[in-house]
Amino acid sequence: LNDNPSHYKITLFGTLKSPKINFDPPFLMLMPVPLDVKTETAINIIPQDYLRQSQIQVELPELELENGDRICPFSVQFPQGRDIVFSSDGTNKELICHISFRSSRPVSFLGNMFFIDEEEN
Repeated sequence: LNDNPSHYKITLFGTLKSPKINFDPPFLMLMPVPLDVKTETAINIIPQDYLRQSQIQVELPELELENGDRICPFSVQFPQGRDIVFSSDGTNKELICHISFRSSRPVSFLGNMFFIDEEEN
C-alpha cells in the first residue's frame, strides 16, 4: 500500500450451507376413496438455510391408465403462498401445502412429487 513492498496475507474460513427443504410428515399416504371423490391432506414444508427469498414449484406426476390415457389426479395449494421468506432471526418460515387427489378412473400410485425452488434445488 502506498508503494510499500510489504505483503499482507488474509486467511478466511467459512462454511457454505446449501439450501434444503424438509417435510413433515416425511412421506404421504392418501386413503382410498370412491371414484371422483377428493381426498386431501396437509404437509408442512420446512425450508432451511435460505438466505434470500425463493419460491417453491411442484412437479406433479402424470399417471398412465391401462388404456394408455394419461391423467394428473393430484393438485396442490399453498394457502399462505409459495414464498420462502428469510426472517430477521435467521430462520425460514414454514409453508403449508395441501395435496389432494381425485380420479374418475380406478388408479393406484406409488411415486414422487418434486418440490423445487427457483434455483432448481
